[in-house]
Amino acid sequence: MGKGDRKTRRGKINRSSYGNSRAHGLAPAVVGAKPTVTKPAAAKKAAPKKKSA
Repeated sequence: MGKGDRKTRRGKINRSSYGNSRAHGLAPAVVGAKPTVTKPAAAKKAAPKKKSA
């Protein structure tokens, strides 16, 4: 394992490639940060029925 091993992070860096061992563009998680909570989408009410004349 080391620079010649394509499956390790060090090998990915050496080959200038990306993969599961070396994710591309993901920011490291901040310690103590609260996870973002998304509110569920509000249920849409049905449109009122038109009265026939």
